[in-house]
Amino acid sequence: MRSLLALLMLLPSLVQAAEESLVQVAKEPAVSRAELPDPLSWSSMLQLGLGLLLVVGLILLLGWLVKRVNGATASGQGMRVLAALPLGQRERAVLVQVGQEQLLLGVAPGRVSLLKHFDTPVVDSEAVRGAVFADRLQQVLGRGGPE
Repeated sequence: MRSLLALLMLLPSLVQAAEESLVQVAKEPAVSRAELPDPLSWSSMLQLGLGLLLVVGLILLLGWLVKRVNGATASGQGMRVLAALPLGQRERAVLVQVGQEQLLLGVAPGRVSLLKHFDTPVVDSEAVRGAVFADRLQQVLGRGGPE
């Protein structure tokens, strides 16, 4: 409240200072058009093009760096999530295939635990992938079709 009152008291002096500066600018001679560079000249176009190339190059470089830093650890080659079963609000059991082995993992916030290690595949990964696609297709067709 006090700061608002102080601002209101300073307002007339600020307006007067702004008016004085405008009067000073009006008294100075205007810059002639001959001194201003032509915006459609080759040098202006070259400067604009180089600036644009610099910005696009910087965007591409940053994209490559982000992919390189984040993608190196999360590439997941040879690993697949076959199934996930929610056990609670934030906990779930996940069946992961690594090579020919399958792992049953318990996943909770801040913690991943090995529940069971299977040397031989328990679930056929191709059948699971096809079943998931078939279920999803039926779900989409059920929504989109006449009821």
